[in-house]
Amino acid sequence: MTRVQRNGSSPIDAANGDASAIARQQPSAEAFEEDAAACTDMDPGLDEDAAPASVRHGASVIRGFWRHAPIGPGVYRMIGADGEVLYVGKAKSVRKRIASYMRPLGHANRIARMIALTASMVFISTETETEALLLETNYIKQMKPRFNVLMRDDKSFPYILLTGDHAAAQITKHRGARNRKGDYFGPFASVWAVNRTLNALQRAFLLRSCSDSYYENRTRPCLLYQIKRCSAPCTGEISHADYAELVREARDFLSGKSRAVRENLAQEMTEAADRLEFERAARLRDRIAALSAIQGAQGVNPKSVEEADVFAIVDQAGQFCIEVFFFRTYQNWGNRAYFPRADKSLSPAEVLDAFLAQFYADKPAPRLILLSHDIENREVLEQALRERTDRKVEIAAPQRGEKKELVEHAAQNGREALGRKLSETASQEHLLAALADAFGLERKPRRIEVYDNSHIMGTHAVGAMIAAGANGFMKAHYRTFNIKGEELTPGDDYGMMREVLRRRFARLMKDEAAASNLDLARSASGEPETEPTPAPADGGDDDQDAFPQKPDLILIDGGQGQFDAARAILADLGVDGVAIVGIAKGPDRNAGRESFFVDGREPFRLSPRDPALYFVQRLRDEAHRFAIGTHRARRKKEFTRSPLDDIAGIGPSRKRALLHAFGTAKAISQAALSDFEKVPGINAATARLVYDFFHERGR
Repeated sequence: MTRVQRNGSSPIDAANGDASAIARQQPSAEAFEEDAAACTDMDPGLDEDAAPASVRHGASVIRGFWRHAPIGPGVYRMIGADGEVLYVGKAKSVRKRIASYMRPLGHANRIARMIALTASMVFISTETETEALLLETNYIKQMKPRFNVLMRDDKSFPYILLTGDHAAAQITKHRGARNRKGDYFGPFASVWAVNRTLNALQRAFLLRSCSDSYYENRTRPCLLYQIKRCSAPCTGEISHADYAELVREARDFLSGKSRAVRENLAQEMTEAADRLEFERAARLRDRIAALSAIQGAQGVNPKSVEEADVFAIVDQAGQFCIEVFFFRTYQNWGNRAYFPRADKSLSPAEVLDAFLAQFYADKPAPRLILLSHDIENREVLEQALRERTDRKVEIAAPQRGEKKELVEHAAQNGREALGRKLSETASQEHLLAALADAFGLERKPRRIEVYDNSHIMGTHAVGAMIAAGANGFMKAHYRTFNIKGEELTPGDDYGMMREVLRRRFARLMKDEAAASNLDLARSASGEPETEPTPAPADGGDDDQDAFPQKPDLILIDGGQGQFDAARAILADLGVDGVAIVGIAKGPDRNAGRESFFVDGREPFRLSPRDPALYFVQRLRDEAHRFAIGTHRARRKKEFTRSPLDDIAGIGPSRKRALLHAFGTAKAISQAALSDFEKVPGINAATARLVYDFFHERGR
């Protein structure tokens, strides 16, 4: 149970809970005096007037909210003047934690910047610190606060699923929510690792991989049976009892009983050979070889660790890398490197601590988690994972033995991954500098946007925008635009480009105007603006990892016409500070012979060996890939669209019932009202709705 207190312009606005619950959280006068004295004792001898005005103002704002903060465990959010969530934190005592922010001096630069920007706070009380940890993790993943450690790559991991909702179990790859009944084995670090293991498992256990509908409609074995990758239970080539035995063996193998499975198969092979059943012995031999291939391809396989996740964090040049290895059934199931966004003032242990809670927010935890650094919230995280998985979870930082070797191996891989990342970033910076030199830009572009259109004679037209920067392609910033202009002539590429750019930059200008109005409002309200937010110690940007919303350079896949259209749109909208470059394909559309259009210069070409040319080609090809992929997806969706999708109130279940009853949408359109009323799951009102839709449309 949680209690929410939203503190905005008013001291307390209780979103949940009653007046008595709020009253119970109000500290006594004695408690206020004790905490105030404690806050004063934290920084003896420091002159608070020496702190920047913005930090003093932020500390005074926090002091006003501190008086109403919960005494017990909970989560707090620090919010900026524009409503942006700056930081999400949890504490065993929220009020004591908030008190640490009331000092205007003695903070690291990161904390000082956060205090200076704070305009309001929101508190949520929880029953336990474990509940606070889980809630904090959820908020961080949803809100992505600027001052928290953020796990950048949160894509779900693939699993192997052995289904349990069919008489003949299916073995398949699975990603996402685990709603289907069956046994899930994983996680695997990559889809490639899953596919490789699945191929070997099919050869070893001859389990079906086809869907249930495909299985039900087979009248003869498919090709997989012919190449000895399936035992064909669909057509009775194997009895259900024998197939169930294969499923049991596969489950045992994936559950860690691989040695017993191999020994049983070897014994069966020997017995078959003794009975002169050489064909069966050969099949068993091939299955044993497939199992050996699975285990032999796993790389480092521990001898004493059956199930564990291994985390090792390394840092270099102000960046962090967390390398994760997955071990299941004494086998290495792959590894993945993460590069979390974290302030360089944080220690590796602090970054790892914040990362782990986010990592397991939507993933099941193994029985053992091995770390390169001990973390502060180890016991709280153990308790949270124990409650979620309903079994014991141990978190440890080993100091000796094989477990220590596994952590060191992960750390070595992390150092190599971080080295590659830094090298790629440096190379990307060189390419950006080369691009600025080639196109006459004043400085290296921090954000590049590339635009392209895709359509077939004007149908299913889409515009696509990709973004790139110092960290390469920024796929989270990619955008697609469904071309809506009714006045456009089919195939009018110039008109399509004008619509895309107008929509993109009109939205950008609107956001900038809103931010500017907010600054004016703050100035009019009398908030101190005499001193800026303190800068980092190294003199860098306030947030060097932040990817700007406004591009420095846009590339248009097109010649003079597209270039002029783009320049006219930006001029009409009043957009300045954005360079435009048009890329015209060379004669015969040969790569390397492109012409470039830049404002104030005659069309020109780059040297065929110029690195900037290769970089532009990569950007253009990525935009083309993204545009045509989006176009094909939209076209495919239109091809499979049913008239039933346009009827309000007809969801997947009713649509399925109608199609089962009538077969096709055409047959549904010709049915009588009484026929609709006979369909299971369709009531009289829905039947009238469907009937009227088709008959009114036909008039």
